[in-house]
Amino acid sequence: MSPQLSDWYFSFSRVSPATLAVAAAVLGGFVAALFAASAVLPGRRIEGPPLNGKRCVYKVNGMVVFLATMLAAILLGLLYRSPLAGLHSHFTALFVAANVFAFGLSGWLYARGRRSPNRPAGLWRGYFFGTELNPALAGVDLKLFSYRPSLIGLALLNVSFAVVQHETYGRLTLGMVLYQVLAFAYVLNYFQFEQGMVNTWDMLSERFGWMLVWGDYVLVPFFYCIVGWSLIHQPETLTPLAAAGICVLFSLGFWMFRGANDQKHRFKNDPACAVWGRPAEALDGRLLVSGFWGLGRHLNYTGEICVYLSFALCAGGRSWVPFLLPAWLAGLLVHRSRRDDRRCAAKYGDLWRRYTERVRYSMVPYLY
Repeated sequence: MSPQLSDWYFSFSRVSPATLAVAAAVLGGFVAALFAASAVLPGRRIEGPPLNGKRCVYKVNGMVVFLATMLAAILLGLLYRSPLAGLHSHFTALFVAANVFAFGLSGWLYARGRRSPNRPAGLWRGYFFGTELNPALAGVDLKLFSYRPSLIGLALLNVSFAVVQHETYGRLTLGMVLYQVLAFAYVLNYFQFEQGMVNTWDMLSERFGWMLVWGDYVLVPFFYCIVGWSLIHQPETLTPLAAAGICVLFSLGFWMFRGANDQKHRFKNDPACAVWGRPAEALDGRLLVSGFWGLGRHLNYTGEICVYLSFALCAGGRSWVPFLLPAWLAGLLVHRSRRDDRRCAAKYGDLWRRYTERVRYSMVPYLY
């Protein structure tokens, strides 16, 4: 059995009613603290695009919440002996608790939205896809909020793996250091770009049900950290040259991922904006064909796959386990790109046909 899988096995074997109770209390306290911080900490209020004849107002203070959480984690580390290591030792119990929370939250969302107009027909579709587009509680948009426990939880789990490696071996490998830096930069930039989320497909078109809830509270924090978990007992395998190559791949992917999303966000807010130093060009003033969006219809997805591939390469290629993450993401985003194309074809009609004639490639220019 590989070190990664044996570590998971021993973590699972330590699960007991007592550890599950502790995990449930930690998870509940974590989500409640982030929700309270989201409600009371300062932040800009921005209007989103029109939805069902009205504009939702979002409080954008994710960066403040993220930095406050990381500061609190550092202070706990100074006051108590390695509290973050407990996230690793209770990983499986936290995973179980997160699943229970996600299923329970999805049930509550279904119950409160049963009378929503245009809700999906049937219990299964209503529960799975959701009944409300933008449910809010105490003035906090629950869909936008849920990205915070998702990504902040991921960041804390990643740091816990570095703490465990240092406590176990007395040092951090180059692969672990590089992964921590790149993963932290990725999460930090999300909160820098948080205002752009209000223009994404998830916010505009996906109802908030089990599909998104489970993805936020279970899939992202507990699966997307698989590279960090794999690195704990991984011997040093990276050379400085390999590390430099990984940084280049991460930078390229990050440039495409965030650059494409930023261009779309700026165009939606100001159609007269400049893209790559020139006035933005759009078909009928609606579909951007400048910058990344003139080269491919979904280069933001391609960039994100490159980012996660760079994460997996930090483990040095000695195990297949870290590559489950970019492989999963590639399959997910290829499928999503096709689903997006079908939805856009239904929404824009002939304009979308003209756009696909102008921008022929989906994710890889001149290939696919």
